[in-house]
Amino acid sequence: MRAVLTWRDKAEQCIYDLAFKPDGNQLILAAGNRLLVYDTSDGTLLQSLKGHKDTVYCVAYAKDGKRFASGSADKSVIIWTSKLEGILKYTHNDSIQSVSYNPATHQLASCSSNDFGLWSPEQKSVSKHKSSSKITCCSWTNDGQYLALGMFNGIISLRNKNGEEKVKIERPGGSLSPIWSICWNPSREERNDILAVADWGQKLSFYQLSGKQIGKDRPLNFDPCCISYFTKGEYILLGGSDKQVSLFTKDGVRLGTVGEQSSWVWTCKVKPDSNYVVVGCQDGTISFYQLIFSTVHGLYKDRYAYRDSMTDVIVQHLITEQKVRIKCKELVKKIAIYKNRLAIQLPEKIIIYELYSDDSSDMRYRVKEKIVKKFECNLLVVCSDHIILCQEKRLQCLSFSGVKEREWQMESLIRYIKVIGGPPGREGLLVGLKNGQILKIFVDNLFAIVLLKQATAVRCLDMSASRKKLAVVDENDTCLVYDIHTKELLFQEPNANSVAWNTQCEDMLCFSGGGYLNIKASTFPVHQQKLQGFVVGYNGSKIFCLHAFSISAVEVPQSAPMYQYLERKMFKEAYQIACLGVTDTDWRELAMEALEGLEFETAKKAFIRVRDLRYLELINSIEERKKQGETNNDLFLADVFAYQGKFHEAAKLYKRSGHENLALDMYTDLRMFEYAKDFLGSGDPKETKMLITKQADWARNINEPKAAVEMYISAGEHVKAIEISGDHGWIDMLIDIARKLDKAEREPLLMCAHYFKKLDNPGYAAETYLKIGDLKSLVQLHVETQHWDEAFALGEKHPEFKEDIYMPYAQWLAENDRFEEAQKAFHKAGRQGEAVRVLEQLSNNAVVENRFNDAAYYYWMLSMQCLNIAQEPAQKDTMLNKFHHFQHLAELYHCYHAIHRYTEEPFSSHRPETLFNISRFLLHSLTKDTPLGISKVRTLFTLAKQSRALGAYKLARHAYDQLRGLYVPARFQKSIELDSLTVRSQPFHDNEELVPLCYRCSTNNPLLNNLGNVCINCRQPFVFSASSYEVLHLVEFYLEEGITDEEAVSLIDLEAPRHKRENKWQEITGNNSQTLRLDETMNSMGDDDPFTAKLSFEQGGSEFVPVVVNRSVLRSMSRREVLIKRWPPPLQWQYFRSFLPDASITMCPSCFQMFHSEDYELLVLQHTHCPYCRRRIDDPSP
Repeated sequence: MRAVLTWRDKAEQCIYDLAFKPDGNQLILAAGNRLLVYDTSDGTLLQSLKGHKDTVYCVAYAKDGKRFASGSADKSVIIWTSKLEGILKYTHNDSIQSVSYNPATHQLASCSSNDFGLWSPEQKSVSKHKSSSKITCCSWTNDGQYLALGMFNGIISLRNKNGEEKVKIERPGGSLSPIWSICWNPSREERNDILAVADWGQKLSFYQLSGKQIGKDRPLNFDPCCISYFTKGEYILLGGSDKQVSLFTKDGVRLGTVGEQSSWVWTCKVKPDSNYVVVGCQDGTISFYQLIFSTVHGLYKDRYAYRDSMTDVIVQHLITEQKVRIKCKELVKKIAIYKNRLAIQLPEKIIIYELYSDDSSDMRYRVKEKIVKKFECNLLVVCSDHIILCQEKRLQCLSFSGVKEREWQMESLIRYIKVIGGPPGREGLLVGLKNGQILKIFVDNLFAIVLLKQATAVRCLDMSASRKKLAVVDENDTCLVYDIHTKELLFQEPNANSVAWNTQCEDMLCFSGGGYLNIKASTFPVHQQKLQGFVVGYNGSKIFCLHAFSISAVEVPQSAPMYQYLERKMFKEAYQIACLGVTDTDWRELAMEALEGLEFETAKKAFIRVRDLRYLELINSIEERKKQGETNNDLFLADVFAYQGKFHEAAKLYKRSGHENLALDMYTDLRMFEYAKDFLGSGDPKETKMLITKQADWARNINEPKAAVEMYISAGEHVKAIEISGDHGWIDMLIDIARKLDKAEREPLLMCAHYFKKLDNPGYAAETYLKIGDLKSLVQLHVETQHWDEAFALGEKHPEFKEDIYMPYAQWLAENDRFEEAQKAFHKAGRQGEAVRVLEQLSNNAVVENRFNDAAYYYWMLSMQCLNIAQEPAQKDTMLNKFHHFQHLAELYHCYHAIHRYTEEPFSSHRPETLFNISRFLLHSLTKDTPLGISKVRTLFTLAKQSRALGAYKLARHAYDQLRGLYVPARFQKSIELDSLTVRSQPFHDNEELVPLCYRCSTNNPLLNNLGNVCINCRQPFVFSASSYEVLHLVEFYLEEGITDEEAVSLIDLEAPRHKRENKWQEITGNNSQTLRLDETMNSMGDDDPFTAKLSFEQGGSEFVPVVVNRSVLRSMSRREVLIKRWPPPLQWQYFRSFLPDASITMCPSCFQMFHSEDYELLVLQHTHCPYCRRRIDDPSP
């Protein structure tokens, strides 16, 4: 830091105070009883203001620059405008010691010996507050909320803007240490308001707004008279009895002297937003200084260290942009950096730091050594184990312990010194002298080596990466480059102030000067671009530039030097330059140039950079051919030209190398057929045909299909001609081609047939299939077009295709709801399992869609299909189980259809007794799992409703109780709750007329039977009507072993006459009396019905004992009493006897369901078919 005197003046009286106008143009000084106004630019006295009658002690300018105030020993305060006119005057009871404007509200604080006043432009009066001691100084905080008052008794009072005391700071020295000057730090970046205090106890202190002291008191060794901050708060100025102004950091570390004076310094201030300082003294001297802060820094490769705030060192990594701050708390005089070492010179010592690790990106430093000794030097250099001090002409080498190891004396002043690397403890130094001499010194060698001597003084030096070349900038701003070994001057360039070699490329350097950056590669012309500052380093494509006080890394594309090498076909050197950093376009240009120059290695690397696989494949193929012994460079270059689109040049090279066929292939691929004809050989028909075919391909691609078809036909490429004709739907052309083709040409004919089918012309397709004799495809065609008659006719002639015909036919029938026909077709195709699967799917769909009547029908059909399949011995057991299962499901869904309609529709066609019987039958059948779609809630709901209506109250109660344990839909909830309550008002018994009777054992069965649909006594299964579900007066009986079905039918048909019962009563007359006597000796059982005799016993046991009849019983039966279910094998026939032959029962001959004859006739009239199996009345088949 240097202080340069700008101007000086002298007044006749002591300068007690001064103030700058906020814009810095004017300076107001308190001199005697006048105010002197100066122009700060040149020190001209602009005006002398009179207004006070006694010495002016203080002056202050408002922050907005509109007015300033002055206070005097005459006890008055005068407020002046910026036009130097007095506008207001007010007084205190004693002399005015200090004035200060609030920076936010422009409120003025004026302090006297015994009080202080607050005046603002909005108020007419001045509010005054008493003080216990003489106020010597005052200062407002940045936000204008608090005013600090410094007092003669050593106390600091912090007041709010209303004058009320908030904090009182009592100093240890008390009245022996009067507070003479205070000032708040103006920085907005500080977290807390900081008050700097200077007292006549010769101490500098800092306090927070809360009154807490920051750090310890700093001794000054003089009586301070004034203290002030720089505009941004980074430095403090102090002046007083030591007759000089000292510069301190904001933390109170002394940095140096601004200017020595001949008398006490009473006031000193910094010009706003600048480095200019003005000093006012006891003898009236006014001095205006400019402070120049020199740059203290060091650079090594990508690490840059520089001084910040005079006491800190910041180390910056130029590549990663990381920064680390090292706080030294003393003035930093010199900085040196090298590899992992950092040396910092302070006033009384040198500290050497080292990195924690060898990681190139590590930024953590720790202290390695301290040399506690004062040194005076111009330059400082650090090595791995030494520090080098430069003092004018002398260099000293010191160890880290401070021991001087060796010394070198130069002939002239040392102008430049740089470490150029080397082993630890043996590093080399490059030294430039004022007399033009350039030396190389090794720290472990006493003897300096003279590299060369030039006529002009050295300003800057750098050595190339391989240490073969030396670049020098002299005092004439000329950059000179020498060969170190031959001492020859290679070239020189003007307008240079600094120079740096590229650390990654031997032949590249850059130098700066005149606002330009100059890049020079080898001996090529210089490439220029605008750049402010000094070049200090050059690494790859990054140039490190120092501008003002900061260093930056500038990314510079190396395109210009790369193209300079390319112009001279120096591909390898151009590639090295490109690696430093060029654009993708530059890489592609390098790759192309190298490829054309047949420098395949360089071209390959460049194409890898731009990821061009196409050219990489070309290079790989050329390299493979070279390995196989091919050496014709014209052929290689022709391939390169062809890839680049230079087709005519490529063709000429192909012809010159004797490879016309390659030119022909190239032009043919490019559809340049006119050029291709020039390269046809001796008219070889194969080549001509190939050319025509390719021309046709091209015509096809450019959307001229007609021309392409004609060309393909002429070239014999029928497949491609058929493909185009088919895609465009040209039937006539396809017919023409198909009829012209020989039947041996199977593939094109099949393609024709395919397109005929696709274009909906099955007749032509059939003609084509017949031509080639492809009967299977013909069958498939008839099936796809659903020409079943033609397909059947073909199947009759060729039975091997029957499955191919009937299987799709059956599927088609099933899709069209013709299931019976579909089953027959499946049967003919031998796919009975397929028929079963179709019906199963249909059944399931009907259940899901709530079509329960259809579901019953489908399940019945399924059962009959399973019965049909069961005739095969291998599947008998499985299919019979399925038959019984599907029969059971058919019955359940047939019943549930009525219940579902009753609960869903508003009206029902069924009588209450029918619904009652159906719901009972269904509940008794649902003893195990409930099938899909059947709701137990709906069934119980129907049963409860009908039971209540028919008087079966006990059963109704049971049904309602069962519903409580089930999830009931919301729409039934209210009805069920209400009915379950009202039914309790009815008697707890069932209507006896509803009780079912067993016709075998004549037992009355309960309405709710836990055993299901069987008698509770004899376990005989009930037989129900399939319409009303009443118990029919039928009992099933079984044939005695050895009796066949045919014999049984013939015995029944005999209808043997029955013996009439003889009159067993005898009349006896006598003694006036007449008596009737029954003859009990006759065998009455012999005349009874044998079948009835079979039933006349008590069951008793829990197992069902069937009725088994012999031949005599069969003979005794009447044909009209017996109903026979004539099941197909493997099932046995079922026999039932009616106990009320006069009540007619009808059995459907197809499904064997029983009905009351009247009900059956009515239902058949309604539906024209059986309500269960849908057999039509006009269908003669069973």
